[in-house]
Amino acid sequence: MLQKVEGIVLRTTDYGETNKIITIYSRENGKTALMARGAKKTKSRFSSATQPFVFGVFIFYQSKGMGSLNQADIVDSFRYIRSDLMKTAYASYAVELLDKLTEDKEPNRPLFDLLFQIFDHINKGDDPEVLIRLFETKMLYLSGAPPELRACVNCGNMDNIAVFSLSYGGVLCSECANMETRPVPAGAHTLKLLKLFQQINPSRIGTIKVKKETKDEMKVLLEAYYEEYVGVYIKAKRFIKQMEELEQRNVDTD
Repeated sequence: MLQKVEGIVLRTTDYGETNKIITIYSRENGKTALMARGAKKTKSRFSSATQPFVFGVFIFYQSKGMGSLNQADIVDSFRYIRSDLMKTAYASYAVELLDKLTEDKEPNRPLFDLLFQIFDHINKGDDPEVLIRLFETKMLYLSGAPPELRACVNCGNMDNIAVFSLSYGGVLCSECANMETRPVPAGAHTLKLLKLFQQINPSRIGTIKVKKETKDEMKVLLEAYYEEYVGVYIKAKRFIKQMEELEQRNVDTD
Protein backbone atom coordinates (compact mmCIF):
# COMPACT_ATOMS: atom_id res chain seq x y z
CA MET A 1 0.00 0.00 0.00
CA LEU A 2 1.33 3.42 -1.02
CA GLN A 3 1.36 5.99 1.80
CA LYS A 4 2.12 9.72 1.95
CA VAL A 5 3.07 11.40 5.23
CA GLU A 6 4.78 14.50 6.58
CA GLY A 7 7.59 13.38 8.82
CA ILE A 8 10.86 14.28 10.54
CA VAL A 9 13.94 12.13 9.99
CA LEU A 10 15.05 10.85 13.38
CA ARG A 11 18.06 8.83 12.30
CA THR A 12 19.73 7.15 9.35
CA THR A 13 21.70 3.91 9.15
CA ASP A 14 23.89 2.87 6.24
CA TYR A 15 22.77 -0.37 4.61
CA GLY A 16 25.13 -1.94 2.12
CA GLU A 17 27.22 0.18 -0.21
CA THR A 18 24.52 2.50 -1.53
CA ASN A 19 21.40 2.25 0.63
CA LYS A 20 20.14 3.80 3.86
CA ILE A 21 17.54 2.80 6.38
CA ILE A 22 15.87 5.95 7.67
CA THR A 23 13.54 6.28 10.62
CA ILE A 24 10.94 9.02 10.34
CA TYR A 25 8.38 10.28 12.83
CA SER A 26 4.99 11.33 11.44
CA ARG A 27 1.57 12.34 12.76
CA GLU A 28 -0.09 9.47 10.92
CA ASN A 29 2.22 6.55 11.68
CA GLY A 30 4.48 7.54 14.53
CA LYS A 31 7.95 6.02 14.21
CA THR A 32 8.51 4.20 10.89
CA ALA A 33 11.61 2.63 9.34
CA LEU A 34 12.02 2.92 5.56
CA MET A 35 14.53 1.55 3.09
CA ALA A 36 15.92 4.37 0.94
CA ARG A 37 17.62 2.62 -1.96
CA GLY A 38 20.61 4.42 -3.43
CA ALA A 39 20.40 7.24 -0.85
CA LYS A 40 24.15 7.10 -0.14
CA LYS A 41 24.96 8.05 -3.73
CA THR A 42 25.89 11.72 -4.15
CA LYS A 43 23.46 12.24 -7.03
CA SER A 44 20.63 10.26 -5.45
CA ARG A 45 17.21 11.94 -5.39
CA PHE A 46 17.02 10.84 -1.74
CA SER A 47 20.42 12.04 -0.50
CA SER A 48 19.33 15.47 0.83
CA ALA A 49 15.89 14.49 2.12
CA THR A 50 17.18 11.58 4.18
CA GLN A 51 19.51 13.60 6.40
CA PRO A 52 18.81 13.71 10.18
CA PHE A 53 16.32 16.36 11.37
CA VAL A 54 14.90 17.03 7.88
CA PHE A 55 11.16 17.71 7.81
CA GLY A 56 9.63 16.50 4.57
CA VAL A 57 6.89 14.76 2.64
CA PHE A 58 7.61 11.05 2.27
CA ILE A 59 5.84 8.69 -0.10
CA PHE A 60 6.55 5.01 0.50
CA TYR A 61 5.28 1.55 -0.19
CA GLN A 62 4.37 -0.28 3.00
CA SER A 63 4.01 -4.05 3.03
CA LYS A 64 4.20 -6.41 6.00
CA GLY A 65 7.88 -5.71 6.56
CA MET A 66 9.92 -2.54 6.24
CA GLY A 67 8.56 0.18 3.97
CA SER A 68 10.35 1.22 0.79
CA LEU A 69 10.82 4.93 0.07
CA ASN A 70 9.46 6.02 -3.32
CA GLN A 71 9.69 9.81 -3.08
CA ALA A 72 10.95 12.40 -0.60
CA ASP A 73 10.52 16.17 -0.78
CA ILE A 74 12.04 18.58 1.75
CA VAL A 75 9.65 21.00 3.47
CA ASP A 76 12.23 22.38 5.93
CA SER A 77 15.81 21.16 6.29
CA PHE A 78 16.29 22.97 9.63
CA ARG A 79 19.66 23.96 8.23
CA TYR A 80 20.60 26.22 11.14
CA ILE A 81 20.35 23.22 13.45
CA ARG A 82 22.50 21.07 11.20
CA SER A 83 25.12 23.81 10.68
CA ASP A 84 25.68 24.47 14.40
CA LEU A 85 27.26 21.79 16.61
CA MET A 86 25.54 22.97 19.80
CA LYS A 87 22.12 23.01 18.15
CA THR A 88 22.88 19.61 16.60
CA ALA A 89 23.75 18.23 20.04
CA TYR A 90 20.44 19.33 21.57
CA ALA A 91 18.39 18.15 18.57
CA SER A 92 20.16 14.77 18.74
CA TYR A 93 19.25 14.53 22.42
CA ALA A 94 15.56 15.24 21.69
CA VAL A 95 15.49 12.65 18.92
CA GLU A 96 17.21 9.99 21.01
CA LEU A 97 14.92 10.59 23.98
CA LEU A 98 11.84 10.31 21.77
CA ASP A 99 13.24 7.16 20.17
CA LYS A 100 13.86 5.52 23.55
CA LEU A 101 10.38 6.32 24.90
CA THR A 102 8.26 5.40 21.86
CA GLU A 103 7.41 2.18 20.07
CA ASP A 104 7.30 1.72 16.31
CA LYS A 105 4.13 2.63 14.44
CA GLU A 106 2.32 4.18 17.39
CA PRO A 107 0.86 7.52 16.19
CA ASN A 108 0.96 10.43 18.61
CA ARG A 109 0.00 13.72 16.97
CA PRO A 110 0.74 15.94 20.01
CA LEU A 111 4.23 14.43 20.26
CA PHE A 112 4.91 15.07 16.58
CA ASP A 113 3.75 18.68 17.00
CA LEU A 114 5.97 19.04 20.07
CA LEU A 115 9.07 17.75 18.25
CA PHE A 116 8.37 20.00 15.28
CA GLN A 117 7.93 23.08 17.48
CA ILE A 118 11.13 22.31 19.42
CA PHE A 119 13.11 21.98 16.18
CA ASP A 120 11.50 25.09 14.69
CA HIS A 121 12.39 27.23 17.71
CA ILE A 122 15.95 25.88 17.96
CA ASN A 123 16.36 26.55 14.24
CA LYS A 124 15.14 30.15 14.72
CA GLY A 125 17.75 30.79 17.39
CA ASP A 126 15.79 30.39 20.64
CA ASP A 127 17.67 28.98 23.64
CA PRO A 128 18.08 25.25 22.91
CA GLU A 129 18.82 24.38 26.54
CA VAL A 130 15.49 25.81 27.72
CA LEU A 131 13.65 24.10 24.86
CA ILE A 132 15.19 20.74 25.75
CA ARG A 133 14.11 21.15 29.38
CA LEU A 134 10.58 21.78 28.09
CA PHE A 135 10.82 18.70 25.88
CA GLU A 136 12.08 16.54 28.76
CA THR A 137 9.21 17.73 30.96
CA LYS A 138 6.63 16.87 28.29
CA MET A 139 8.22 13.48 27.62
CA LEU A 140 7.78 12.49 31.25
CA TYR A 141 4.04 12.23 30.58
CA LEU A 142 4.81 9.77 27.81
CA SER A 143 6.99 7.73 30.15
CA GLY A 144 4.05 7.44 32.55
CA ALA A 145 5.96 9.02 35.43
CA PRO A 146 5.35 12.78 35.44
CA PRO A 147 6.26 14.61 38.66
CA GLU A 148 3.49 16.27 40.70
CA LEU A 149 4.14 20.01 40.53
CA ARG A 150 0.69 21.47 41.20
CA ALA A 151 0.24 20.50 44.85
CA CYS A 152 2.03 18.84 47.75
CA VAL A 153 2.27 15.12 46.99
CA ASN A 154 1.63 14.29 50.66
CA CYS A 155 -1.25 16.52 51.76
CA GLY A 156 -2.49 18.16 48.55
CA ASN A 157 -1.79 21.69 49.77
CA MET A 158 -1.33 24.00 46.75
CA ASP A 159 0.18 26.82 48.81
CA ASN A 160 3.56 27.27 50.52
CA ILE A 161 5.41 24.82 48.26
CA ALA A 162 8.86 24.44 49.80
CA VAL A 163 10.94 21.68 48.16
CA PHE A 164 11.01 19.19 45.32
CA SER A 165 11.06 15.63 46.64
CA LEU A 166 12.82 13.00 44.57
CA SER A 167 11.63 10.26 46.94
CA TYR A 168 7.96 11.24 46.61
CA GLY A 169 8.08 12.28 42.96
CA GLY A 170 6.91 15.86 43.32
CA VAL A 171 6.71 18.96 45.47
CA LEU A 172 6.17 19.15 49.22
CA CYS A 173 4.71 22.09 51.12
CA SER A 174 6.48 23.73 54.05
CA GLU A 175 4.59 21.57 56.58
CA CYS A 176 5.56 18.31 54.86
CA ALA A 177 9.06 19.30 53.74
CA ASN A 178 10.75 17.55 56.68
CA MET A 179 9.62 14.20 55.20
CA GLU A 180 12.24 14.53 52.45
CA THR A 181 15.78 13.42 53.31
CA ARG A 182 17.29 14.24 49.90
CA PRO A 183 15.57 17.32 48.44
CA VAL A 184 16.64 18.53 44.98
CA PRO A 185 17.67 22.21 45.01
CA ALA A 186 14.95 24.04 43.10
CA GLY A 187 13.72 27.56 43.71
CA ALA A 188 10.14 28.73 43.39
CA HIS A 189 10.76 30.15 39.91
CA THR A 190 12.21 26.86 38.70
CA LEU A 191 9.21 24.87 39.94
CA LYS A 192 6.78 27.43 38.49
CA LEU A 193 8.51 27.22 35.11
CA LEU A 194 8.46 23.41 35.07
CA LYS A 195 4.74 23.47 35.92
CA LEU A 196 4.22 25.83 32.98
CA PHE A 197 6.18 23.44 30.74
CA GLN A 198 3.85 20.60 31.75
CA GLN A 199 0.78 22.56 30.72
CA ILE A 200 1.81 24.66 27.71
CA ASN A 201 0.53 23.80 24.24
CA PRO A 202 3.47 23.31 21.83
CA SER A 203 1.92 25.73 19.34
CA ARG A 204 2.08 28.48 21.98
CA ILE A 205 5.79 28.16 22.69
CA GLY A 206 7.33 31.59 22.37
CA THR A 207 10.76 33.01 23.13
CA ILE A 208 11.46 31.95 26.71
CA LYS A 209 14.30 33.72 28.49
CA VAL A 210 15.57 32.01 31.60
CA LYS A 211 18.37 32.95 34.02
CA LYS A 212 21.38 30.64 34.14
CA GLU A 213 20.69 29.76 37.79
CA THR A 214 17.17 28.58 36.89
CA LYS A 215 18.43 26.63 33.87
CA ASP A 216 21.01 24.89 36.04
CA GLU A 217 18.37 23.97 38.63
CA MET A 218 16.03 22.58 35.98
CA LYS A 219 18.85 20.52 34.50
CA VAL A 220 19.86 18.99 37.84
CA LEU A 221 16.25 18.29 38.84
CA LEU A 222 15.27 16.64 35.56
CA GLU A 223 18.48 14.59 35.33
CA ALA A 224 17.90 13.25 38.84
CA TYR A 225 14.22 12.57 38.13
CA TYR A 226 14.89 10.72 34.88
CA GLU A 227 17.54 8.61 36.58
CA GLU A 228 15.18 7.77 39.46
CA TYR A 229 11.94 7.10 37.56
CA VAL A 230 12.68 6.55 33.85
CA GLY A 231 16.13 5.02 33.66
CA VAL A 232 17.02 5.62 30.01
CA TYR A 233 20.59 6.24 28.91
CA ILE A 234 20.93 8.93 26.24
CA LYS A 235 24.27 8.92 24.43
CA ALA A 236 23.75 12.44 23.09
CA LYS A 237 23.98 13.78 26.65
CA ARG A 238 27.73 13.13 26.57
CA PHE A 239 27.96 15.09 23.32
CA ILE A 240 26.14 18.03 24.93
CA LYS A 241 28.45 17.95 27.95
CA GLN A 242 31.52 18.03 25.71
CA MET A 243 30.14 20.98 23.75
CA GLU A 244 29.26 22.86 26.96
CA GLU A 245 32.76 22.30 28.32
CA LEU A 246 34.25 23.54 25.04
CA GLU A 247 32.08 26.67 25.13
CA GLN A 248 33.07 27.36 28.75
CA ARG A 249 36.76 27.02 27.91
CA ASN A 250 36.32 29.52 25.07
CA VAL A 251 34.59 31.95 27.46
CA ASP A 252 37.35 31.56 30.04
CA THR A 253 40.00 32.15 27.36
CA ASP A 254 38.30 35.33 26.19
